[in-house]
Amino acid sequence: MTLPYLLRKELQQFVRNAFLPRLVILMPLMMMLVLPWAANQEVTDLQLCLVDQDHSPQSRLLATEATSGRYFHLTSAVPTYEEALREVDAGRADVVLVIPPHLARRLGRGEKVQVFIAANSVNGTKGMMGANYLAQIVTTTGGQLIDCSPALKANSGIGGRPVGLSVSNRYNPHLDYKVYMVPAMMVMLLTLLTGFLPSLSIVGEKEAGTMEQLNVTPLSRSTFILSKLIPYWVIGLTVMTLCLLLAWGVYGLVPEGSFLTIYAFAAIYILVVSAMGLIISNYSETMQQAVFMMYFFVMILLLMSGLFTPVKSMPEWAQWIAAFNPLKYFVHVMRSVFLKGSALRDLLPPLYALLGFAGGLGTWAILSYRKRS
Repeated sequence: MTLPYLLRKELQQFVRNAFLPRLVILMPLMMMLVLPWAANQEVTDLQLCLVDQDHSPQSRLLATEATSGRYFHLTSAVPTYEEALREVDAGRADVVLVIPPHLARRLGRGEKVQVFIAANSVNGTKGMMGANYLAQIVTTTGGQLIDCSPALKANSGIGGRPVGLSVSNRYNPHLDYKVYMVPAMMVMLLTLLTGFLPSLSIVGEKEAGTMEQLNVTPLSRSTFILSKLIPYWVIGLTVMTLCLLLAWGVYGLVPEGSFLTIYAFAAIYILVVSAMGLIISNYSETMQQAVFMMYFFVMILLLMSGLFTPVKSMPEWAQWIAAFNPLKYFVHVMRSVFLKGSALRDLLPPLYALLGFAGGLGTWAILSYRKRS
């Protein structure tokens, strides 16, 4: 009967706290409503500098197609590449498009023409994606350059028709970045709430002096740790439910797979991060120590989880380290269930990994608890 009394104590402490209940509600609202729009790696509104050395109908068509969408807007047109570089240095251009002289004439003779693209890669992601966007526009416009002139069309190949290219994007056909990020945001939110709050639990009792009263009771270590884990397990599942409702109501996202699969993995993952928070709390003597230790580990877990960059794009040594990151497995599970509709039988490796983390960290949390003030 000791565990129900301890759970009641934890509930009363949580409800009496003027800050924590508001945090559990407001933090999911803010993160789910704001971050998916901010954490967007799609690049738009790039500044384009045009160097048109041909001044033909074909070069004007190419420039028009490049600036007709939402990715580029023309900020300057200069006669030479050297002047374009000065525009880049001054911050007035992100990408430079150089159309070579005699473009139409060389196309008419059936010659291969190279259009030069230069990107400001101080921001590597912005430069790479901007250059890729522009290269795709140039490639797509190649057929129109041929069709706009009967002479060019006559020299363009079989029947004057360019070879077409059809692209299909599986699981996320519209390449909407929010579809990719919202499930991962849920994982990050669970990590922050059910990781940081338990890390402050035991050390908070040390500073308040209530640990001294618990130390003189015949309370077992496992019962004490369970009394700390179960409340945050309930809070985590409640937050997950709120996040799923926001994903559906705000973004129209409904998992392709089963809700039961999501909740099963979430229940295991919450125990993992809550146990990690309790381990940190067991070894900390003050709130400041617990906060800084948890912040240190959470930053590493987030950056090496595949949340923003694919794990397989990391160096091999980093991939080995990421294999011991529980966040990596739950991010993979959430995206697989939401986008691909994966079932439990498709997710057995991450299931076994998370169960192993839960057992190991839970045991460590129990063993690291000592009855001391």
